[in-house]
Amino acid sequence: MVLLGSMLRPTGSIGQKKINQNRNPYTLKMSEQLNFEVPTMAEMVARGEEPEILFWVGCAGSYDERAQKTTRDICKILHHVGIKYAVLGTEESCTGDPAKRAGNEFLFQMQAMTNIEVLNAYNIKKIVTGCPHCFNTIKNEYPGLGGTYDVIHHTQLIQDLITDGKLKAEGGESFKGKKITYHDPCYLGRGNGIYEAPRKALEMLDAQLVEMKRCKSNGLCCGAGGAQMFKEPEKGNKDINMERIEEALELKPQIVAASCPFCMTMLRDGVKLKDQDQNVQVLDIAEITARANGL
Repeated sequence: MVLLGSMLRPTGSIGQKKINQNRNPYTLKMSEQLNFEVPTMAEMVARGEEPEILFWVGCAGSYDERAQKTTRDICKILHHVGIKYAVLGTEESCTGDPAKRAGNEFLFQMQAMTNIEVLNAYNIKKIVTGCPHCFNTIKNEYPGLGGTYDVIHHTQLIQDLITDGKLKAEGGESFKGKKITYHDPCYLGRGNGIYEAPRKALEMLDAQLVEMKRCKSNGLCCGAGGAQMFKEPEKGNKDINMERIEEALELKPQIVAASCPFCMTMLRDGVKLKDQDQNVQVLDIAEITARANGL
């Protein structure tokens, strides 16, 4: 009864209403999704082929204009190293993470079961995600509902490719000598203990990696987690993203690196509000890696 009783705050239901209407928490419909120049699972199956890995694009990676850049860069990396991969295309639906974090377990399970049915029908074994929220949900929440897969985040994939010598920094001149600080996304870092993979990508650059005073297991949230991305901010002394970007700007970096589309949005907004967008770039690890490899 609690699940069906609509006990949530009115603002917390905005993203959930959009999930119900469009199968994603953004305002766009599936028909408006980007047409990535990569094969879908349906196309591969029709040709009798099987990918090595499924790229789970995620809602932000599909619909958010800035996150689409990260999606393209992940695709470039996969193409560059010769990994045979596919996407679900219009068969991909929101993982249900925003609904679950906002307390709507009913909607979460509806979304999860829809996705699990599709993934299992294709006999998917390995998935790479461009979003820590998707990563955490598919890896840790889906097994209890019948969806067990080998799930990795794109920074882990990049770390493995660097270790194997398939990714280098031959085109990394644009990063030479620059000061870079990295923001740990909650669901990648504290949620799943992944701290070194993104830093591995930064270490291959001829740049200076500097850490914020709150980093790794002591990191600070960007302010978008727990479905806060899809609700109006609550009253307080300071927005969390401003607190975080102030810590970053204390280091006087040229680049603030991240590996989560929500973190990217919050950090970029903070940089703009501080009138530092002409001096400081906010870049995803995939974008940095692609650029460093001349992709």
